Amino acid sequence: MSAIVVVGAGRMGRGIAQVFAYAGQDITILDIKDRPLDDLPDLFDAGRKEISENLRFIAEADVFDADQIPDILARVQFAGREDAANVLGQAELVFEGVPERQDAKKKAFAFICAHLPDDAIIASTTSTMLSDMLARFVTRPERFLNAHWLNPAYLVPLVEVSLAAETSEAVVEKVMDLLVAIGKVPVRCEASPGYIVPRLQALIMNEAARIVEEGVASAEDVDRAVRYGLGLRFATMGPIEFIDWGGLDILYYASRYMTEATGSDRFQAPDSVVEKMQAGDIGMSSGKGYYDFSKIDVEAYKRDMLARFVNQVKHLGLLKPPTT
Repeated sequence: MSAIVVVGAGRMGRGIAQVFAYAGQDITILDIKDRPLDDLPDLFDAGRKEISENLRFIAEADVFDADQIPDILARVQFAGREDAANVLGQAELVFEGVPERQDAKKKAFAFICAHLPDDAIIASTTSTMLSDMLARFVTRPERFLNAHWLNPAYLVPLVEVSLAAETSEAVVEKVMDLLVAIGKVPVRCEASPGYIVPRLQALIMNEAARIVEEGVASAEDVDRAVRYGLGLRFATMGPIEFIDWGGLDILYYASRYMTEATGSDRFQAPDSVVEKMQAGDIGMSSGKGYYDFSKIDVEAYKRDMLARFVNQVKHLGLLKPPTT
């Protein structure tokens, strides 16, 4: 796309702009807040400084040559409300990144749609609001979706693409293809509270806090357990893969025990686990679980998974040679 705009000059807007500029794409950060013109130079300088510092940090990690930073920065333009009609009037894709308040979103979409071409795509970046609700604030809602970038946007590969009921399939494909082209890993999900990562994250963080609260372990040991156990494991395979790898029956019986031992239904297995257990579809060992292993080379899959795990542990300096 030749004209991409991110509305909102805060951290998310700057992060998204950095990603596109890093991938060789020109992008404009548009601040539509009604503010004195004299405030804009400082705001834009702060944006350039933040992006420059982020890029320098990555360059110092030997990812790319720091001499390229000026060229990357040159691909990020800044504009204020007085230039909005011109900037939005030429846009093909707009990312909305204003504060997480419904009134702010509604006002921003009204302003954007007043200047945007009818065929331009609009993507929110909300981490909390449902796409179906936000789509009501957009003219031609079939061109709207949510693209939830995880902070820091310039480092985390994942972008959760959440559709509204009226979102056009062509729009979804176009946005996901673009995200892949700039080096991101998009995943698709329906409009649901918490999407994927925030929903999983909320449960993990609450349970971690509960462990500390109950005196089961210190905060330091909980975090150490996640960094060197849970986090390493789930950096190699996703939780659904892990269910099938280890066996759904293990999860089924563990869930029953935890529910009975704690007296809390928060550990109760969902219906799909019970149904698969009853059907004998317990994962890789039975040939079918959430994944259908009859369609893949299981031995090659196992070798690949273990290789990923070894490489991850080795990269972190946690895999030592044997003692002689």
